[in-house]
Amino acid sequence: MRYISILLSILFCLPTQAQLVTYPESLNPGMPHNDDYTVRVRIPGGEWKDLFEYKVQVDMDNVQDASMVQFDMGSPVEIMVKKNNGTVHDVAIRPSNKGIEYKQIQNTILFTLRQPQYLSIEFNGDRLHNLHLFANPLETEKYDKEEKGIMYFGPGIHRPKDLPNNQIRISGNTTVYLAPGAVVKAKLLVDKAENVRIIGRGILDHPIRGIEITDSKNVLIDGITVVNPDHYTVFGGGSTGITIKNLKSFSCKGWSDGIDMMCCHDVLIDNVFMRNSDDCIALYAHRWNWWGGTSNITVQNSILWADVAHPINIGGHGDPDSATGEIVEKITFRNIDILEHDEDDPIYQGCMTVDCGDKNLVRNILFEDIRVENIQEGRLFYVKVRFNSKYDKQPGHGIENVTFRNITYYGIGENPSVIQGLDKERMIKNVTFENIVINGKKMKDLKEFTTNEFIKNIKIK
Repeated sequence: MRYISILLSILFCLPTQAQLVTYPESLNPGMPHNDDYTVRVRIPGGEWKDLFEYKVQVDMDNVQDASMVQFDMGSPVEIMVKKNNGTVHDVAIRPSNKGIEYKQIQNTILFTLRQPQYLSIEFNGDRLHNLHLFANPLETEKYDKEEKGIMYFGPGIHRPKDLPNNQIRISGNTTVYLAPGAVVKAKLLVDKAENVRIIGRGILDHPIRGIEITDSKNVLIDGITVVNPDHYTVFGGGSTGITIKNLKSFSCKGWSDGIDMMCCHDVLIDNVFMRNSDDCIALYAHRWNWWGGTSNITVQNSILWADVAHPINIGGHGDPDSATGEIVEKITFRNIDILEHDEDDPIYQGCMTVDCGDKNLVRNILFEDIRVENIQEGRLFYVKVRFNSKYDKQPGHGIENVTFRNITYYGIGENPSVIQGLDKERMIKNVTFENIVINGKKMKDLKEFTTNEFIKNIKIK
């Protein structure tokens, strides 16, 4: 007992890491501020700390100015959010399943977070001028200078000059650290490189693309935020061993997908928040300079918000000139909150889209524990073998072995879900719907779906 007491005394005397880390406004020169909200955070009972309310733009259909704040936490914190204009009639904190309770005092709400998480806070039903609150986990790795193997971006604006395509090329065996308050106005390019890590709490601001990973291996992205790129937040082509964690993203332009993977393998996407004006996550086979199909990809514990197009899109783009086509397989989406899906064009609608063209075979796909909160225009499920003349030179080969398990949706006005093969040689086989709950009722059959005769062994559990 005496030994344990001495050990505890030593431990309690050791310096401890701060359990709340904020990024002062002074670290963000030149970044646009949005005055819609005043946001503060504190350790319970401690001193309130002001957060910098960034302006971020959302929704390509009619670009709007929303807000974003972020900080790091390692223990419970209290949050105060004041709406600076207008009267507050109601408040929504989403994802709804987080069950966060708040106290309202006039135009201000107060609530407690017990663990890091990403939230949308919406006043009076306004989802275009909302507050995005990113409570990050504490950093476990920090740097304060450039050194061998470390590319360092400290607090302040970094605008590289005289670089081709305004991009920064990252060589192999390099850690890129974006410190809190760092704002890099360039694309990060990882090409033909191995063992690259892009980490920190900094921001890539209005790059051509956020991060491009091509013909590379063992790449980690962890903790950064990408604000309004012209195109993709993360683009992967012909790469293996990609891990993307704690990434936050906004986009509001055409072709501004979130995370797109072309012919990539062994990918983990974990705890990301993607609000995009094109597909949030798209997994394809051949496109441009990459061949070989796509396999073994897991997306989990994440929040997807498609202001335009699909939250999830699997199977498009392939090699129409191949004798056999390519395969997209072993894909898992697990524990996902889909906050919005809005797509005007009926042939491109689907919260959870599995389709194939250009001779692709798509198989062994799992959707599990998915919560869909709102569909403005779109469909819940879209499973289709297609020939789309805009994108395809050949029809898809087929879709096999797809499971949708524990899916919930509350809403009205969406178009019917789709499950359709193309013909007798290009069918959909072995699709299981298990514990699908729509507006509180369990799905029992396909009568609400648009189907055809080219589907086989469809099970409803």
